[in-house]
Amino acid sequence: MSILATIDWAFWGTWSLTVFLLVGGMIGTVVPLLPGPVLIFIAGVVHTFLRPESGMSWWAIAIQALLVAVAYGVDIMSGAMGTKWFGGSKWGVFGVLLGGIVGLFFGLPGLILGPLIGGFGFEMLFAKKKMSPAVKATWGTVVGTGVGMVARLCIGLVMVAWFFVNALWL
Repeated sequence: MSILATIDWAFWGTWSLTVFLLVGGMIGTVVPLLPGPVLIFIAGVVHTFLRPESGMSWWAIAIQALLVAVAYGVDIMSGAMGTKWFGGSKWGVFGVLLGGIVGLFFGLPGLILGPLIGGFGFEMLFAKKKMSPAVKATWGTVVGTGVGMVARLCIGLVMVAWFFVNALWL
């Protein structure tokens, strides 16, 4: 009997797919256009369906879903909160949110520039701010987005750890 015949291909295939999705999810927590937290969630669900004996409980999956929602909430609000923290007006915050939504349709450059252009434009046009305060509020968008990225990365790490705790120990 060969060594290949003794390998449990379903076991290793499932774990390979799971780890691939988890790694892709972690990369996606910091790379725009990759749905990082969603990939981590899918890894847990797929692993649970393919290997129920080492999968997650339904409560653990529900907590993963909640963490996905928190990650995207942080993602959406971080730039706007940074704008507000750096002295931006309600118009600037609205411009950041609207610029982020419009930027979705323009790929990676739109995701980066959309909130910045939206925040700066709304500060100048609607809040009637001069150049310096508008630039300061726009800088707040950059800082807030960076902090949001770090928070999303931390949430992703918690999600991966939660998966392994549930799959290997619980």
